[in-house]
Amino acid sequence: MPATLPTGPQRAGAPAVDPCLSRVREHVLALPESGIVEVMNYGLARGGVIPMWAGEGDLPTPAFIRHAAARALEAGETFYTWQRGLPELRAALARYIARLYGVAEDPERFFVTGSGMQAIQVAFTMALGPGEELLLPSPTWPNAAAAALKIGAVPVPVPFDYGPSGFTFDHDRLERAVTARTRAIFVNTPANPTGFVASHDDLRAILALARRHGLWIIADEIYGRFFYGEGGRAPSFRDVMAEDDHILFVQTFSKNWAMTGWRIGWLEAPPALGQVIENLIQYSTSGVAAFMQRGAIAALEEGEPFVAEQVARARAGRDLVCAALAATGRVDLVPPAGAFYLFFGVTGETDVRRLALRLVDEAQVGLAPGTAFGPGGDGFLRLCFARGEAQLSEVARRLSGWLAGERREAP
Repeated sequence: MPATLPTGPQRAGAPAVDPCLSRVREHVLALPESGIVEVMNYGLARGGVIPMWAGEGDLPTPAFIRHAAARALEAGETFYTWQRGLPELRAALARYIARLYGVAEDPERFFVTGSGMQAIQVAFTMALGPGEELLLPSPTWPNAAAAALKIGAVPVPVPFDYGPSGFTFDHDRLERAVTARTRAIFVNTPANPTGFVASHDDLRAILALARRHGLWIIADEIYGRFFYGEGGRAPSFRDVMAEDDHILFVQTFSKNWAMTGWRIGWLEAPPALGQVIENLIQYSTSGVAAFMQRGAIAALEEGEPFVAEQVARARAGRDLVCAALAATGRVDLVPPAGAFYLFFGVTGETDVRRLALRLVDEAQVGLAPGTAFGPGGDGFLRLCFARGEAQLSEVARRLSGWLAGERREAP
């Protein structure tokens, strides 16, 4: 029989039993627990569950990247290194971005970080202070809002519109959200979890707003290669910006090159910020291991065929799950234009947190509840389709059966 569902994570900031907690800063105690991790923890304790809750594919890091890192490790590259990143990697990043976006090569714009998450934290530390506001189109990846809360800043969700065309941007709503305390806008496009892709007109409008109000733009374009329109990549702020615009690009090696476990990313910023960024890296992680950076260089220099394979698999996965779920007549979905997530609703189901937990037991499929992604996520589930055909076909079969009224017993 299905196990008893958990009642939810303990409320952050509740009266503490251990006196140590009383000495922790209030804004840190108040950090929310992840609604994605709640379902993961519930599902990992059960056998036979297909895990589609996390934002990663099922392919391991390709051998040419692993071997480059292993060669460096065997060669003894185990010492402290450049805080901004190996010069060879920064040069490779400059070449990669120049090739992809048609911009000038400038290695001084690139800073290697210990994950895309660290790149976000460095950007937020420069742009935001306690009590200052960050605008986030929502629903969105929850770690961005939590990173702002972690430094005492205030995340301000700005809900997308949702209709027959899927999620769309409301520029008037974004303008109305600006206050005297607003300092930055976090823009994730292609977007996690919605699959929304900002058009060039969207990007120009956001840029114009930022210029009018003197705001930073923190651009998360990590899914830029996972774009299912024309051109081989999604529209980017690089297509519309001027050299003196205040834009910080946060990036990661995780998605394109299947390097989620490596925890290596980069920040692209105006060179004038170089010493500030170097200081922030020095006083947090003191740089990224040199042998990992050698693997990252190989990813950039040899990885285009693998990226093409990843995008093709994701496109096929999107088409497979969308067709199968739409055929049930019980879901509300619009095929996403980018990223590798399907954000969909189930007719008659409003408590998606409980629904995600039920699906673990009743369909043996692990999905992330839309409520984990902030305002606008109510009524939706997120499914990561960056997987192979066999696994996605089984997921589609299980979910379609569940939607038709079948129930699977947990082993």
